[in-house]
Amino acid sequence: MDFEFTEEQLAVRDMARDFAQKKVKPLAAELDREAKYPKNLVREMAELKLLGVSVPEEYGGAGMDMVSYILALQEVSQACASTGVIMSVNNSLACEPIKSFASDAQKKKFLTPLASGEKIGCYCLTEPEAGSDAANQKTIAVKKGAAYFLTGTKQFITNGYEADLAIVYALTDPAKGKKGISAFIVDAKTPGFKVSKKERKLGIRGSSCVQISLDNVEVPAENLLHIEGEGLKVALSTLEVGRIGIAAQANGISAAALECSLEYTKERHQFGKAIADFQAIQFMLADMAVRLDAAQLLTYKAAHLKGQGKRTALESSQAKLFASEACMKNAWTAVQVHGGYGYVEDYIPERLFRDAKITEIYEGTSEIQRLVIAQNILSAGI
Repeated sequence: MDFEFTEEQLAVRDMARDFAQKKVKPLAAELDREAKYPKNLVREMAELKLLGVSVPEEYGGAGMDMVSYILALQEVSQACASTGVIMSVNNSLACEPIKSFASDAQKKKFLTPLASGEKIGCYCLTEPEAGSDAANQKTIAVKKGAAYFLTGTKQFITNGYEADLAIVYALTDPAKGKKGISAFIVDAKTPGFKVSKKERKLGIRGSSCVQISLDNVEVPAENLLHIEGEGLKVALSTLEVGRIGIAAQANGISAAALECSLEYTKERHQFGKAIADFQAIQFMLADMAVRLDAAQLLTYKAAHLKGQGKRTALESSQAKLFASEACMKNAWTAVQVHGGYGYVEDYIPERLFRDAKITEIYEGTSEIQRLVIAQNILSAGI
């Protein structure tokens, strides 16, 4: 494997880093404190083509590869995890299934405004009783003439409050169970599509998380994504990309935890010297660096393979599992290194600690990732 990034990949990373450090990072604490959606930052990300990094230019995207996307996402997430997840959802969960499964006409109509940032997308798979068991869908889609009518409830939908378009999963044939699930591209302004609850969260407070109710929502048959009855295939393929995205978000938080810890240990003095001079602290910093590097390598590997058009159920789950748990550990360590200051809102670790936890939960919990990994290595070996 080539461990060197291309000039194009580095250019995307550096552009994202410059934007993140100058525009995003100064607002991160405010967005968290006020639970405020970063509308202006999202607009600027759109102008920089960060909302459709790996979408072809003909459909409004940047036309870059998956590794470029991951590098950019980590930079944004290192500055602000809330802004990072907004970027991740639009790229991984909204643009990706349309890019991979839609017809040319659907791509022109729906992918172009999403990738260009003209519209924001969300992903409606999870339901009140269908979290880890995503195949246990209750939302129903009944076809009448040239339209489907969707009824049900979707839960924990990131970007749901601001979304213009939604990828919605519903049962077109309940008798077939998971083989009766279909995917639809839904205009969020359609009558009956309603945000019924906005969640108050532990972390990533600058991004919305909502419950969406679907009350006989009319969706043109031409908005069926892929093939009727193959929605679960669309969902699982999309989650392979989504999990790589969350791994990158986790790496961004992890990098921020290491960064602020390095700075603090050089400035904080106890017993007559900087605490960075104490071996106990050095061991903590060393472990943080190793966890971050290992997580990044797993993430780059998964992104590289996915960019080649390969299925990456195993690699995506490995990256997401390790990166999210490394992130949580690094955030915990940052709090510990900062001592009492790590526990107060005036210092960054408190926010990082709260932001980190969700990476172990959404787009498949750590337990689900372990199941996916085990199933893959049991069937194929190592």
